[in-house]
Amino acid sequence: VQLQASGGGLVQVGGSLRISCAASGSLFNGNVMAWYRQAPGKTRERVAVIDSDAWIWYANSVKGRFAISREADKNTVYLQMNSLKPEDSGVYYCNAHTPGEGWNSPLGRWGQGTLVTVSS
Repeated sequence: VQLQASGGGLVQVGGSLRISCAASGSLFNGNVMAWYRQAPGKTRERVAVIDSDAWIWYANSVKGRFAISREADKNTVYLQMNSLKPEDSGVYYCNAHTPGEGWNSPLGRWGQGTLVTVSS
């Protein structure tokens, strides 16, 4: 499989959730991995990025609440989401990017993502 996100679900405000994305080796190895999300009626936005040296970037909206990590022997990237808010709801996707070439050209197909719903 190219990119398969999983682990989404329904969680209450203030709760936590960890989502995973299993990637094919050709996409994962040596590349930058990123998590995106798309809320209904909104454009897809990037929320977290990690490169193969564990350099990390977060969107301001999730900084201090979310943590991205990657596990090389499983070709998997994770997103630990804490202190969840209703505005964190949406479909979460992952994708890969070539190092040093920016984040505007994802390498993989988007897939179905995993749905996160935060209820108030």
